[in-house]
Amino acid sequence: MKLEITILGSGTSHGVPMIACDCPVCSSSDPRNNRTRASVLIRGSEHWLLIDTTPELRVQFIREKVRRVDAIAFTHAHADHIFGLDDIRGINEICDCEIPCYGHKRTIEAIRGSFPYIFRATQVGGGKPRLSLNLIEGPFEAAGMTVTPIPVWHGRVRAMGYRIGDFAYVTDTSRIPPESAELLMGLDTLVLGVPRHAPHPTHFNLEQGLDQISALRPRRAILTHLSHAFEHEATNAVLPEGVELAWDGMVLQIE
Repeated sequence: MKLEITILGSGTSHGVPMIACDCPVCSSSDPRNNRTRASVLIRGSEHWLLIDTTPELRVQFIREKVRRVDAIAFTHAHADHIFGLDDIRGINEICDCEIPCYGHKRTIEAIRGSFPYIFRATQVGGGKPRLSLNLIEGPFEAAGMTVTPIPVWHGRVRAMGYRIGDFAYVTDTSRIPPESAELLMGLDTLVLGVPRHAPHPTHFNLEQGLDQISALRPRRAILTHLSHAFEHEATNAVLPEGVELAWDGMVLQIE
């Protein structure tokens, strides 16, 4: 199956520019240095799978002219990955349908706790998303695609990456267990979260991310979840062959 992946957001939890920061990257005129929170939209043959609902989801959908989402998969329940969930009601209104959502048990529990009004009877008016929550315990079918969850550790938090065909998205992680690394072999394209150069307690830094890429050997690797530590053009100039930075609106084609 041919896949088209749109990088909706490529930034860390702070986004870029950061609040009250005047560094060269936050002040840059290069739009590739302007990074909303990290998410992707994957199109298969006729359906669309969204991974994560960031706080800028509405802005991302308007910018990319998104008209349809058939399913949502969540990596984990930190604020920068779920707090745009209410904006899905705009998609519900277009499709007049409920959208299935998938995640690890603790992620689903946290979504219920963060958005209790969505999942209980409330007064008519105002609108709210129409969603169904589904626990994942292995590969599942969503938006016409077979999705393989990739369990990883985000510090002490269990998070999920996802593989669809020869594409994988693994954003927030500081450790990929050996059994998960096996599921990431033979990729055409890997999108991997690498926020900064310095060591980080819950994420790969650049050196660790490049080591992972070298071990997994995808044909192409895209770095996402980027902070203002990375100036787009200057960083791309020194990255290894086959590795580059993501940017908001970047489109990847996977045969």
